[in-house]
Amino acid sequence: MTELSCYEEYKSLIKTKMGEKRYIHSVNMAKQAVHLAEKYGADVEKAETAGILHDITKEMPEDEQLQLMKKSGIILTKLQMTAPKLWHSISGACYIRDVLNIKDEDIFNAVRYHTTGRSGMSLLEKVIFIADFTGEERDYNGAEEMKQAAEESLEKAMEIGLAFSISDLVSRRMTVATETLDAYNELMMNKNI
Repeated sequence: MTELSCYEEYKSLIKTKMGEKRYIHSVNMAKQAVHLAEKYGADVEKAETAGILHDITKEMPEDEQLQLMKKSGIILTKLQMTAPKLWHSISGACYIRDVLNIKDEDIFNAVRYHTTGRSGMSLLEKVIFIADFTGEERDYNGAEEMKQAAEESLEKAMEIGLAFSISDLVSRRMTVATETLDAYNELMMNKNI
């Protein structure tokens, strides 16, 4: 398999690894990733690949995700250990690199940080982060504002998406990934320069 010409194969693969709702989300997310990549100048094929594969381990049992990460040399931080909902982004990146043999670092990072963001995000990472929020089926409270922002400015959408993530987690008294806070702070500091 080559990295960037296997969309249909990847689509068939994920269908075997997730339920129908997650599969539809992944297909919609890949379409949105392509749209945003075209709009903002990111690599379209990489966006489609990262988009279709971003949740590949989301429904994998936690013990299998832990084994996959350990085998890949990943040592989770104490905060990451308390947030298993974030594991699929890490285990998914490991899966695409180690099982699917996708060696592109930008695709790896786009999958790895699609839930948390991070400081110093590449254009592709931002596209995947925002596409996950704005796929066609997304209907959470604030989804329309997010979709509109994604059409106006990638940076505006990043600001809204990161703020949404932080406030949602805080309102539910959950930990906030350090990477999310770093991404938000970097965005706000650069905005005010």
